[in-house]
Amino acid sequence: MQSASGRILIVDDDPIQRRLLQEAVTRFGYRARTAEDGTEAVRLMTGPEGADIDLIIMDMVMPELDGIGALRKIRAERIAVPVIMQTAHGGIDTVVNAMSAGAQDFVVKPVAPERLEVSIRNLMKVSALEGELTRIRKRTTGTLTFNDIITRSPAMERVLRLGQRAASSNIPILIEGESGVGKELIARAIQGSGERKSRPFVTVNCGAIPDNLVESILFGHEKGAFTGAVDKHVGKFQEAHGGTLFLDEVGELPMDVQVKLLRALQEGEIDPIGSRRPVKVDFRLISATNRRLIDLVKEGGFREDLYYRLNVFPIWIPPLRDRREDIPALARHFLARFAAEEGKTQVSGISAEALEMLQAYSWPGNIRQLENTVFRAVVLCDGDQLIAEDFPQVAAAIDHPLPPPELDRQTRQTSAIPSAISSAPASAEPAFTGPGGTAPFGFMRSLDDDGHMRTLAAVEEEMIRSAISHYSSRMTEVARRLGIGRSTLYRKLKDYGLDDGQAQDAAE
Repeated sequence: MQSASGRILIVDDDPIQRRLLQEAVTRFGYRARTAEDGTEAVRLMTGPEGADIDLIIMDMVMPELDGIGALRKIRAERIAVPVIMQTAHGGIDTVVNAMSAGAQDFVVKPVAPERLEVSIRNLMKVSALEGELTRIRKRTTGTLTFNDIITRSPAMERVLRLGQRAASSNIPILIEGESGVGKELIARAIQGSGERKSRPFVTVNCGAIPDNLVESILFGHEKGAFTGAVDKHVGKFQEAHGGTLFLDEVGELPMDVQVKLLRALQEGEIDPIGSRRPVKVDFRLISATNRRLIDLVKEGGFREDLYYRLNVFPIWIPPLRDRREDIPALARHFLARFAAEEGKTQVSGISAEALEMLQAYSWPGNIRQLENTVFRAVVLCDGDQLIAEDFPQVAAAIDHPLPPPELDRQTRQTSAIPSAISSAPASAEPAFTGPGGTAPFGFMRSLDDDGHMRTLAAVEEEMIRSAISHYSSRMTEVARRLGIGRSTLYRKLKDYGLDDGQAQDAAE
């Protein structure tokens, strides 16, 4: 399957020019959609298909509705997709008119493929970064909406439709889904699409609060209510007054706190610790969990009456492996952000091969894992485009053969998987070496030289050696990072013959 990193609409009344542009765009690693004139382009961009278009290449001179007229109609609908205008005549007045109408770039026919590819890549990156800045601003101000959520997936579209329905009321919502799927983002979009937008959005991770502090943090306490209560504390329910309270991992709440939460939902009031009278609160409750609450109820770990109070409007968010069509757009989105944050502005795209590999991976950590993976790839990247070699952990996990080091980066970016590599047997260890034929740090072979699985002892020994090197022989840190005790670590050092000066506490 050939994955692409974006969809481009080509608008030209000349069928030959349309075909040439379509072939070029496909060769660059993008998907192409064509329109014969300005009228069809406006219809496409203002309809349901418009949400899937990331960039437009538009001819300026066309019959009936020309490029300038079509662009003005598109911009009048507040559609901010970047546009490259092209024409056979490149006078200064023509350029000024195109830019005034809302074009981001201007090219003269016949445009060199290299010039067109650079323009597309740069505009895609700028568009993704602007979108990220808009989302950050909206999250901060409580005005994030479902239109700001990046998705191409029918399964997620159903989630967004459910969320939009729920946003128009104050009905309690329970969002279920694996860790990292974006439950808080959906909660923020629900708030930002309803009457409580711009009001407080208070997040509580119920699983991260010590049991003895949960009640105080949620409901507050009066001065002197207990030992150490030297001041009055306003709880999260009161902080969320007039807005939305988001209880993440609600299944982790202790039983005694569940009783008080049920009362808050039923009566609209809370009892701060040490208070003589209840306090009225007005809040919208959205709960989330990565576990099935009904199973917790059956096991006796969650109150049944509270479950039915929370589960009035359930929303289930599918894992990333069930909506792989979202991966290209999400990867571009994270790339733009991290390239800007890390000052690596030359990194402006992801190769089709790399995207194909990302879509083949199962992503057990979902969007959060994809975000961290792209971050690492941006840091590793030495070129102007992320390639498969920048994702070593993903490649190792799916047994994806990577190009040999003698291929220069430009060749790897512009070509598909070489036939010599693609014909390698599926059981072969990924050809994944750095300078000098050594694997880069963090990569660990799963197969031996004969193609069989390595023993656990061999893998463990390599892991310990790697950790000692990585943490500069600081054995306390090595043991902590490996999740074992120091005595266990020293016993293993002896077992593997590593106690001969290779692992001294020099840095401790």
